[in-house]
Amino acid sequence: MKTRLYVTTDKGSVLNQMADREGCDCLLMPPNVGGRYSVLTVVGLLPCAVAGIDIDEMMSGAKKELSMGANEACLYASARQLLYRSGKKIEMLACFEPAFRRMGEWWKQLFGESEGKGGSGIFPAYADYTADLHSLGQLIQEGERTLMETFVTFDKPRINLVIPSGSLHADKISHIAGMDINAVNCSASRAVKKAHIDGGVAVLELCVPDMSAASFGALTYFFMRSCAVSAILSGVNPFGQPGVEAYKKNLFTLLGLD
Repeated sequence: MKTRLYVTTDKGSVLNQMADREGCDCLLMPPNVGGRYSVLTVVGLLPCAVAGIDIDEMMSGAKKELSMGANEACLYASARQLLYRSGKKIEMLACFEPAFRRMGEWWKQLFGESEGKGGSGIFPAYADYTADLHSLGQLIQEGERTLMETFVTFDKPRINLVIPSGSLHADKISHIAGMDINAVNCSASRAVKKAHIDGGVAVLELCVPDMSAASFGALTYFFMRSCAVSAILSGVNPFGQPGVEAYKKNLFTLLGLD
């Protein structure tokens, strides 16, 4: 069993000590890399490799993004900060691709922990469209104008299914039978963006070529670089999270572990 156990942790941590005692292989994180910035280290690469993702391709995409310079990342960071200073306190990241959901969850942690300090910071939220249009669409369309919206779109879908005919006739949507899901999703995305822009929502868009491992690595690096720049523009340290320690201290006290 030990030959199948791999541990990723900080050098000298309790988990590192346990792995050494048990004779398990231990992949150590680079020092001074916070969890939210660790996707492209052993912490993220190991589970990606186990899941069958080509991590060489993933890192190649990240390196390509690095070599292109910081212009696009700085542009996104600057746009967010300009909108924030004009009263947009919330950023809603939205995507019509269900497979993007977990990356949206990571994005919330990345920007939330990096920017939310000293009484400032854009509140990061994620919407899974079209599902969340039923719960949040009304608020985004006609609610208080304290929100900016960032769409993540993909030029090529991960998979493309054709809508079948048959029972669709009973639902009076037979006119979309034979169309592929991606075409419908793209139309829905354009319709939502137009409605929100016409309604006065500040909308940004990040266009990604596809959902390959290379694009994932590139987008990961793009977000981390943008986040660091945006936090610095806010005048805060993007790599610390002092507020997180407050609740941990309270919890340890309540559990009698302090």
